[in-house]
This record gives sequence, structure tokens and C-alpha cells, in this order.
Amino acid sequence: MVLTGDTAERFEEPPAIGALLRHWRQRAGERLGLGKALPQIEVAGRVGMSERWYRDLERGALPRLDRRVLAGLADVLLLDADERATLYLYALGGTPYVAPPVSRRPPDLSPLQAQLDRQLPRPAYLVDSCWNIVGHNQAMAEWFPWVLAPGANLIRWVLLSDEAREQLLDWERHAQIYLAMVRFAMAQHPDDPDLVALLRDLLQDPDCAAFWRGRNCVVANRDGHAFRLRLPHVSPEVIDVVTQVLIPAGHQQLRFVVVLMN
Repeated sequence: MVLTGDTAERFEEPPAIGALLRHWRQRAGERLGLGKALPQIEVAGRVGMSERWYRDLERGALPRLDRRVLAGLADVLLLDADERATLYLYALGGTPYVAPPVSRRPPDLSPLQAQLDRQLPRPAYLVDSCWNIVGHNQAMAEWFPWVLAPGANLIRWVLLSDEAREQLLDWERHAQIYLAMVRFAMAQHPDDPDLVALLRDLLQDPDCAAFWRGRNCVVANRDGHAFRLRLPHVSPEVIDVVTQVLIPAGHQQLRFVVVLMN
């Protein structure tokens, strides 16, 4: 990932595995009531490795680890499913629950578009690995007309548009979750130029930059996330919704999202 000039000065790399491990170890100690980070020697001992070995991990040296050690490390650090997947991404180049794409052929999205249309009257949309809108149904366009714009991108809209700050109640929480999703995506695809460009643009916003620096959280997706919307063109009342996120078996780089009334 190479950036130059003023952009390089403003751009911040995603946290390396060492920073995440230190964050997780600190949090594990707090959750266990220690009032401080779980000691490195204790983490190492619980997974049957040396303290020096673990110190090297936090310094960024990540040798290829077997799944037994990874599972033990995730257990000791009290990682949730998305954090565990992030650890697997750094260590193995893959997660314990995402299979590789089955084909490199240009995707035929017409069956997925048909499924989007069948979700009516519920809004539904399809995004790629950089959150570009690649499909949507009529209800989605009625609720969120921005999806009709060329190059519509979910995360750019959520984090960089004034409209999103008005329509998404508790916008700051949304922003932090979406940035955590970007962090997870960067662990999956650290050299993806579109992701690099997306993160660079997000970090030009002072609020996003502060959220990015402030927390090292990772989130894989927003499945089951309940939130509230203010959409006067749809309803005079605040709308309570929950998102259902599906991974198409034949297009695992995509996300099929349905917005359900809660």
C-alpha cells in the first residue's frame, strides 16, 4: 500500500496484527477483572508457547500458525466471532467461516436481482466487497434515492454525506461500526486499491479520522443490527428496522441485504 505527498501524511494504515493483539489483551484483562492487561506470559502459557514467541507476535512477527494455536489464542483473548476471523485472516489468509470464490468468471447477477425484487415491499440491495451498490429493488430506491446515482457506495454515503447524518439516528454509532467493517475488509484484502482509496477518502473527514484512531474494533457485517431511521418521505414517524445480511453461495464476495421493519 503506497501513498505519496500530502495524501500520505493524512492517511493512516489499518492497525497491524500487533496493535490488535495488544488491544485484545488489554480488554481481556479488564474483562477478567485484573484492572490491567492480561500478562503476555499468561497468554503464551495458556496456548502452550513461550513468552518470547508471544512478544514477537505483538511486535508484528506472525509466522504461519496452526489452527490449534490460533483457536487457543482466540479463546485466551476472549475474541468474538469477527475478531477471531480477523486473527485467522492475518495468520492464514482466510477465515474459519468464509470459503474462497468458486469461479473467476464475470458474475451473472440477474438471479440475485430477481431475489431482490421478490423482497418487495421490503428494501433490499446488493453490495460488493467495497460496498459499491451493484443491485437494489424499487423499495430501496424509494427509501434511499442515493442508490440511483452512478457509483453509489454505501459506506461513502453513510460516513461522508450530510443526508446520512440526518436520516440515521445515533449516526456516530453507525460510523464506528462501518469503520470497524472497513478494518475487517482491509484484513481480508490489504492491497485492494479500491479499499485503499475508500479508506483514504474516509479519513479526510475529521469525525471519521477520530473514530478510526480511537478504536481498534473489527466487525464483519451488520447482520441482525437494529437501528432507527428518520425518513419523512417514507413515514412521518421514526422507523425501526433490522438488517438481514446474506452471503450468496456462488458470489461470496457480495452481500445481499434486506431491511426489515422491526
